[in-house]
Amino acid sequence: MMNIRSLLLMTVLLLGFSGISQIKSKPLVLGTTEELHSTILNENRIINVVLPSDYNANDTVKYPVVYILDGGVEEDFIHLAGLVRFNSQPWIARFPNSIIVGIETINRRQDMTFAVPNLDFVEKAGFSKDMFPKYGRAEAYTAFLESELIPFIEKNYKADATRTVIGESLAGLYSTYVLMNHPYLFTNYIIISPSLWWGDGKLLDKTHTCLLEKIKQKVNVYVGLPSKEEDVMMYEQGKQLYDNLQKNKNIKSHFDYLPNEIHSTVIHQAVNNAFQKLYPTTYFSK
Repeated sequence: MMNIRSLLLMTVLLLGFSGISQIKSKPLVLGTTEELHSTILNENRIINVVLPSDYNANDTVKYPVVYILDGGVEEDFIHLAGLVRFNSQPWIARFPNSIIVGIETINRRQDMTFAVPNLDFVEKAGFSKDMFPKYGRAEAYTAFLESELIPFIEKNYKADATRTVIGESLAGLYSTYVLMNHPYLFTNYIIISPSLWWGDGKLLDKTHTCLLEKIKQKVNVYVGLPSKEEDVMMYEQGKQLYDNLQKNKNIKSHFDYLPNEIHSTVIHQAVNNAFQKLYPTTYFSK
């Protein structure tokens, strides 16, 4: 037979569970998603946006914008947006409060690669030609950024003229391509483990590296590379890119070798390191 103490305990537990079941859950809202139609690319693009915590549509404060190229929710958007917010917390104050824009990819092998006459170099780099049924749309993709996406962001959000782009692997290749051909598009270029093998290393030949020497506006470039034990060619090409950047005093460049990371793990640590190099002071050192 159940005694009074046991009965009271069961009653309390039942009431407790009943109270828990009545708690209303709320969605955890990180940001918003926009669907933008591109007439240049002839397709709709998903854009994810996170605003600064102190963003007020009614004041006059404007914010820098961080563009994440592999910016889908299932790509690098959430964890990199977290790094931006972490480094801009008032008790850290390393990175400025920023609008974060993630561009979800549809076919990154098409958008992030520049035009080439053939794919003969692909197998030499250890890949299959079948992996690239479509490729070489980098110039059109840049036109989409410059003429459609960036104007959309600056029209609908309180954005200032400071823009940072983050790209890794093929997106790092693309970031390098933009730096050489359209350097005015961004202020800060965070280039991580770039696939400079594309086009048989064309971006590193004399014809293209001379474009770096002609850049007249001030830009900041971070080049982060994972362990060369995994991929010697990627390391050597990335290091050559950094050496080429040194030839232009308008380019403030930073080199970062991360020997404990591999190609698939490097991006998170590299982006945090990039913030430290591009914005070396914090709340305590200002």
